[in-house]
Amino acid sequence: MCSILGVLGKTVSPDTLQACFARTASRGPDMSRFVEIPCGYLGFERLAIMGLDARGMQPFCLGGDYVVCNGELYGFRPLRERLKEKYEFVSESDCEILLPLYREYGLEMFRALDAEFALVIYDAEKNTLVAARDPIGIRPLYYGKTEGGGMAFASEPKNLVGLCETILPFPPGCYWADGRFVRYADAAHVDQFTMVDEDTACAHLREKLIAGVKKRLDADAPLGFLLSGGLDSSLVCAIARRELKRPIRTFAIGMDVDAIDLKYARQVAEYIQSDHTEVIITKEDVLRALPAVVELLATYDITTIRASVGMYLVCKYIHEHTDVRVLLTGEVSDELFGYKYTDFAPNAAAFQREAEKRVRELHMYDVLRADRCISVNSLEARVPFGDLAFVRCAMAIDPALKMNRHGMGKFLLRKAFAQDKLLPENILWRQKAAFSDAVGHSLVDDLKQLAEATYTDAEAAEKCARYAHARPFTKESLLYRELFERFYPGQSRMVADFWMPNRSWPGCDVDDPSARVLGNYGASGV
Repeated sequence: MCSILGVLGKTVSPDTLQACFARTASRGPDMSRFVEIPCGYLGFERLAIMGLDARGMQPFCLGGDYVVCNGELYGFRPLRERLKEKYEFVSESDCEILLPLYREYGLEMFRALDAEFALVIYDAEKNTLVAARDPIGIRPLYYGKTEGGGMAFASEPKNLVGLCETILPFPPGCYWADGRFVRYADAAHVDQFTMVDEDTACAHLREKLIAGVKKRLDADAPLGFLLSGGLDSSLVCAIARRELKRPIRTFAIGMDVDAIDLKYARQVAEYIQSDHTEVIITKEDVLRALPAVVELLATYDITTIRASVGMYLVCKYIHEHTDVRVLLTGEVSDELFGYKYTDFAPNAAAFQREAEKRVRELHMYDVLRADRCISVNSLEARVPFGDLAFVRCAMAIDPALKMNRHGMGKFLLRKAFAQDKLLPENILWRQKAAFSDAVGHSLVDDLKQLAEATYTDAEAAEKCARYAHARPFTKESLLYRELFERFYPGQSRMVADFWMPNRSWPGCDVDDPSARVLGNYGASGV
């Protein structure tokens, strides 16, 4: 990952801006640069992944234009070859092609990018800034108004605390230009369902996921893989192992007393012959990490925080004990193919509406978790299930096919790879367990016990009632909200609300986001 900053206006001192920007130095530990431009300032902290020498340092400039970008542009080499007819390049960095693309296509360039990105461009001709974010929101970007009416854009909200009265997430699939947001892509929307039979859907899913993994193996820095033992991360690892034709490095994490998924991750690692590492954590590790996890996440959401504790600690281990710089993960699959609670969807149309909602909100939940837990440890996250072509493919499948008609969630995804023999049968057809639970049921129980010991019933009721937006409804949710307010006072609207099952559906009116409380959990997580 990298960290970017763009400020339009000069009412805030450079020293103050640089101090705010330094709060995310761990995102880009290799080199830092802060420059003044005619209308404001740009900052870039670099984690070198493509084009590792100093020539790949940003901001890149072309004439009087500048760009800072936290991103990966897939398939950039053929584009660069074509652009070489008119432009000279000095580095091997993918992001150096952005300003030539902007010169050639203007704001229309964003519609054509196959990329995960958040960027700020200084347009010298207009003497203003342009900002944009990828359609899923895999790369983070936040914004707010500064004192004096300027605008500030930054990779994380912590950069903007104290600078902006209100901090909000930059909407995915949008660019900001001429003082307004314009949506250039909506990854969740489809005009019509183009795949209406299982075999066609499975064939396309297989093709798109393999392509999504393959393009994310392109890096000049060492690769690693998070392996939970669940379907999604196991598929990513198995596809990568086959494509690379050499052993890969996999990492799994679990509690010392009841780690559900360690044994399944071990089975996958043995099957694909990976160089596998298990990281074991304790109750003390979990409770000690909690405040830091809430601060790095900038959320109060229950399920995001629960799942982030293990992810943060395994990434911390990887940063401290290996040379790995890029991690491939299994996020985004659930939003496309369903959770345990979506088994209760009353019909196909309701299933699709829920999927659209979840995809549009990904940047506030699972994608946020992956970005922060990985980037705070000076690593880069790559998310094959978030590949734009794969997402659009999955969303264009008739939702009736994606509903749980076979007593097995994600049936289409499993069937798509059934003939490849990439995974053991018991892994391919294993029921889903939530990551926060699979690290160990005790992890969630330990957090709940901490919250129970923190508040009496009366204290909890009184404190929950203080909040108008996203009101806490359990002692655990109150604990997280109070930690959040310590670091980001008054900024709760950065997150829409607590991630919860759709309470309007039968069987889903619960007070805990864990699938463990649902009537259909069954043998999941065993």
